[in-house]
Amino acid sequence: MSDVAVKERESAKTGSGAFDYDAIGIGAGFAGLALIHYLREKGVSVRVFDKASDVGGTWTWNRYPGAATDSESYYYCLAFSKDILEQWSWSQRYAGWEETQRYLRFVADKCEMWPDIQLNTEIVAANYDDELGGWRVTTGEGETYTCKYFISAMGMISEPMIPRLKGMDQFKGPLFHSARWPQGLEYAGKRVAIIGSGATTVQMLPVVAQTAGSVTVFQRTPNYILPAMQKPMTAEWEREIKSNYDAVVAKCRNHVFGMAFDSPVGRNAMDTDPDERERIFEENWTGSFRWVFETFDDLLVSPEANRLAGDFIVKKMRERVNDPAIADILSPSFDDYPLFAKRPPLDHGYFEAFNRNNVQLVDIGKREPIVEIDETGVRTTAGHYEFDIIVLATGFKAYTGALEAFPIRGRTGQTLAEKWMTVSESIMGVVVADFPNMFMITGPQAPFANLPTSIEQNVKWISRCIEKMEREGLDVFEPRREAEVEWTAHTADIHRQTLMAEGHKVNSWMMGANRDDKPPRELIYFGGANAYYDRLDQSADEGFPELEFETRKTLSV
Repeated sequence: MSDVAVKERESAKTGSGAFDYDAIGIGAGFAGLALIHYLREKGVSVRVFDKASDVGGTWTWNRYPGAATDSESYYYCLAFSKDILEQWSWSQRYAGWEETQRYLRFVADKCEMWPDIQLNTEIVAANYDDELGGWRVTTGEGETYTCKYFISAMGMISEPMIPRLKGMDQFKGPLFHSARWPQGLEYAGKRVAIIGSGATTVQMLPVVAQTAGSVTVFQRTPNYILPAMQKPMTAEWEREIKSNYDAVVAKCRNHVFGMAFDSPVGRNAMDTDPDERERIFEENWTGSFRWVFETFDDLLVSPEANRLAGDFIVKKMRERVNDPAIADILSPSFDDYPLFAKRPPLDHGYFEAFNRNNVQLVDIGKREPIVEIDETGVRTTAGHYEFDIIVLATGFKAYTGALEAFPIRGRTGQTLAEKWMTVSESIMGVVVADFPNMFMITGPQAPFANLPTSIEQNVKWISRCIEKMEREGLDVFEPRREAEVEWTAHTADIHRQTLMAEGHKVNSWMMGANRDDKPPRELIYFGGANAYYDRLDQSADEGFPELEFETRKTLSV
């Protein structure tokens, strides 16, 4: 270890001096920066590690052409600083990855977070030490750091899902996952394959198709695709937002998906006259996920209403595709799966891209599955396609992937990956039984919602728990197994009552059904993000009844 690192570790020690840091966080995106802010407020020393060369989290890695947020920028941000909300200006409705990363650098600058961040450092192991009463965290260079609290801020869609396609190692050109887009890759004039047709491809295709020689999209499952309707941030719109930011933040906190939407709206599609229903659908076709939540309250509850909504979306999709045969392949139906059983992407010109002469669509779900990849391209059951570049836009090992990517061992020596082989159990997505003094930010069985909102609610709960322990001289918390069983059963029960339970039929990542190494499971709490945030607050107000606390007379390193 360098002299500088030794000095940093020594200077960060607080309290008993038993640990290098009170808390260690992994991941320097939205969650890592929120962690630094809230823990420093409580007087807790924290070190956030990230293997990337810059802050940004998923926005450091997802640099594919067209990568952008699907939540509107003005509420896809951290809310803990009114000064930052006032000072930062977004350029457009949905920020691209570059702008989002610049925003996170701005937060780190304004809050002087850089001394608490260590970049270019991969964590390869984390082990709970019962004798220490804390965690030993090991880097790729073999250095070990100790902490009382170990916290995952790695994000719920950060670990790429690499498909097991025969012959991938045989291809002579660049072949990579979209979340690991090679810096400086030149694709102009090249023959490009995109395997996968989810949100990444919907964003990527319109940009790549502009200069590539040809682009071929290999689609397994068609998507319900909503319009983004990107637009610049005007001075008037920005003034309106900033003068009402308290209300915007409150809307996110109290919305079922953590969004700044005006819902519920107090009407149901099935109780509305057909002509009036069509008028409301059309009137609200103004971009973003708002359409689902600001039209009717029963679209994700009633199968009949869901079918009507899906049919309307497909009608809108088909209007923009010139070739009816291509439109057929792109169009899902309720008979295949309901709206929101798969996460719907937002469109930035995706359908118009298929009207170009240099774009081709291949249906690998129903017509010609991929057989293999060879030296020159992709072979399906119907033929061979030659390419210069192959992009795997195949999604992520959602919610658990990053936590399973390296061994995290709890009190029993079992890793999280081993514990979660069949069921990804947790308590509210923030703690796991047999993993003392370990927290997760947006872990499995937390809601799928506007992520910065959920992140801050999780970190507030974590910081209040740590504050209690430090104030009361508590050394270790152990998540109660019975609380884990209760939350897991509660999450599964709610999931079964929703249309999202159909996701396993179409390989939805929201159920982990896109993975070939584990069976599908309930990964998301669908009881409403607002109800979930209330549950977090109630837990903290009641002294964290889900946890059993322990005080030790002596701790040693």
